[in-house]
Amino acid sequence: MQTATVRWLGAEKFQALTPSGHEVLFDADRQSNSAPGPMEMLLAALGACTSVDVALILRKKRQPLRSLEVRVSGERATEPPAVWTSIEMVYLLEGPLDDKAVRDAIELSQKKYCSVAAMLGKTARIAYRYETRG
Repeated sequence: MQTATVRWLGAEKFQALTPSGHEVLFDADRQSNSAPGPMEMLLAALGACTSVDVALILRKKRQPLRSLEVRVSGERATEPPAVWTSIEMVYLLEGPLDDKAVRDAIELSQKKYCSVAAMLGKTARIAYRYETRG
């Protein structure tokens, strides 16, 4: 079992210690905005999770990926709990990549490998598209 520890620093600020030993600051108060809020970190986690998958899958397919950026946007429910209800992802890839390899890598990530997408997909409709530049 993995354990994260979250310590209150005052106001709406918290310090988390992840199971791997990294410290992450959170600030749920968007007025002071001294650190990311928990819900926005979920969008970043989704982008990171799928980026890892796509980069690794393309490497296994011997695709010459030069750069990868994933933009993740979302809308939340208006009533508590204000979960993510709609998420749009745009993958921006660069390199002389085979279109089918890119499409397959993204679909494998979204439908099989990315555990963050699997969890967020329980409450949010996740749409995605990609753009490649040679």
